[in-house]
Amino acid sequence: MIIFDEINSVFKLDTNTTSYVMGLADGKYLGHIYYGKKLESTDLSYLLRTQEHPFVPSQKPFEKLSFLDSFPMEYPTGAIGDFRESCIDVRDGNGQTGLEPVYAGHRIYEGKDGLDGLPALWGDNCQTLEIALLDSCVGVKLLLSYSVFADCDAVIRSVKAENAGKDAVYLDRVLSACLEMDDEEYEMLSLPGAWSRERHITRQPLHSGSFVTESVRGESSHQDHPFLAAVSKNCTQTAGDVYAMHFVYSGNFLAKAQRNQYGTLRMALGIHPERFCWKLGPGEAFQAPEAVLVYSDEGLGKMTRTLHDLYRGHLIRSGYKGKERPVLINNWEATYFDFDTEKLLSIARESAKLGIEMLVMDDGWFGHRENEYSSLGDWVVNENKLPGGLGYLVDEVNKLGMKFGIWFEPEMISPDSDLYRRHPDWALQLKGRTPSLARGQLVLDLSRPEVVDYVYGCISKILHSANIEYVKWDMNRGVSDIGNTVLPPDRQGEISHRYMLEVYELQERLITEFPDLLLENCSSGGGRFDPGMLYYSPQIWCSDDTDAIERLQIQEGTQLLYPMSTIGAHVSDCPNDTLGRVTPFETRGVVALAGTFGYELDITKISQKERDMVPSQIAAYKKYAPLIREGDYYRIASFRENHLYDCYEIVSKDKTQAAVFFVQVFNEPSVRSRRIRLQGLKENARYEVDGKTYQGGALMYAGLLRERLRGDFQAEVIEVREISG
Repeated sequence: MIIFDEINSVFKLDTNTTSYVMGLADGKYLGHIYYGKKLESTDLSYLLRTQEHPFVPSQKPFEKLSFLDSFPMEYPTGAIGDFRESCIDVRDGNGQTGLEPVYAGHRIYEGKDGLDGLPALWGDNCQTLEIALLDSCVGVKLLLSYSVFADCDAVIRSVKAENAGKDAVYLDRVLSACLEMDDEEYEMLSLPGAWSRERHITRQPLHSGSFVTESVRGESSHQDHPFLAAVSKNCTQTAGDVYAMHFVYSGNFLAKAQRNQYGTLRMALGIHPERFCWKLGPGEAFQAPEAVLVYSDEGLGKMTRTLHDLYRGHLIRSGYKGKERPVLINNWEATYFDFDTEKLLSIARESAKLGIEMLVMDDGWFGHRENEYSSLGDWVVNENKLPGGLGYLVDEVNKLGMKFGIWFEPEMISPDSDLYRRHPDWALQLKGRTPSLARGQLVLDLSRPEVVDYVYGCISKILHSANIEYVKWDMNRGVSDIGNTVLPPDRQGEISHRYMLEVYELQERLITEFPDLLLENCSSGGGRFDPGMLYYSPQIWCSDDTDAIERLQIQEGTQLLYPMSTIGAHVSDCPNDTLGRVTPFETRGVVALAGTFGYELDITKISQKERDMVPSQIAAYKKYAPLIREGDYYRIASFRENHLYDCYEIVSKDKTQAAVFFVQVFNEPSVRSRRIRLQGLKENARYEVDGKTYQGGALMYAGLLRERLRGDFQAEVIEVREISG
């Protein structure tokens, strides 16, 4: 529910358990008052501290600078006296920067509008508050949007900047959200990483100064994640305060926390201002992406479950969201570029016998691509490898009772390609410079409509040529050399964002023309695993590192924010392709259950013992798939923290069943048994575990004893079911 208290000039947004409160000072400055546990009162304007020094400008105009430098601005601006982190910088035709937007009205309405060209939260039982701020000097109007859903404890924010003046202006910075509060020795939680070790949970204290997590790679990136949370000093999975911000965007981002001299904390999130500049002509508007804000007073676990419910219910649109995903086998680690029709069919035949449901043909099927240095952009089937083309191959796979999927890298171009020889200017490049190669490839200039149309035409033609039911959309390098000869000099700073908008447009066109297609996003593994991508695809490849032990930390960081059903996870061969580690086939299967489940190996070459395990692994996946898609996630123990074992639990919404996933990384000879305290059950209900009966309260507070498993790298799944009567 959203209300405006006219007497106190206070806006209050309520979810089931939280309140988000703003207020007007001096009748025009919008300030942040409160975000936390749900409040009944709206008499909260005293928290703006306007009766303390410095007073509001109408009372002490000679101290306006001091006011601006200390007031908790809801959407702060720079260059006029607030020396803290700014959310927006506007440059006028004179080259001067400065903005002082003041309250110009508001509206509260049922529902929530979408964002043109951008991913956005959607759904019914929602209210939206739109607050207009206007700087009449520059002629810029800001529309701050806040939405709350009845079934989720989250606040969805965005901002639109409109040029209401007569002259063009330049947006040098447009962040999407800001949150300001008194600092109480919060620690900053972020998810840094690298290729093959994405999204590792990291906490560190914030003293005076700033903490930054960011990407200027043209993607949300392996190295950082568009998420930032302030957590109380002793915050755990079950207790403590969490203030989280998550960006619904897949390109460059900035997330920054700043503690100032007054002991206040300002967190800001949005498109990275580095190399960003957007020209706004008279009457034009710029829409910034959305940000998700979540407050939890019950630790990280409640934040996690809030985000999971929000994204399942109000972000993912694919019809596969509520469906069991097909168990697939991908040929990449099995063959790399060295395959032909018969090799793929040999994998398919053996896979079909074992119950695998889809064959995915990865990189190397097009142009004259025998390695990573050619043919990107030439999306024509290589019939030397695939005689008879895709039609024959797909028909033969379908005859085995299997579906067929295919890999694309639509955003890239190889210098050794027919496309580049025809259109060298279609690659992003800076005038007079030789662009930098990565993996032997350049980046297509998707800011150009003719390039977008070409790429989409190629994809569409391939998908119409055969019964293709799955697409893996890959992106294997960062975006550099960001320039072209099409846009004028004062619009070159728009290319990065235009590029991202066109990626979204391509994927929107794809799922519109092929509504039954299962789309999986990927970026050299998990380099673009973000909420923006989930709007278009229900699952994302989590990491190119498929080692089961490394995956524990990668998947823990991913599960912190994302439903397990969105996480691309496969059983791969050993020694592992990335690390060379050997882990039991059973353990690899249990770890891969924490996602979409599939195989990344040559099924014709693994041992008979491992082959015989595949049907039971698939049966386990199908058994737990409803829980994985819809259940509540609880993190019980972290290998990242204890360096011995990992444990998490999925509980059905009605609390009648649960599955506990336990991975013993290292055996401890001195430990007789391990106590596992479950979560999320009904205290007074009776549950059965391994044929024994326990009260829910006993399982949660006293715990369940499990004998240690024999050896390192062992795993098991523990079933918990309520007993009726």
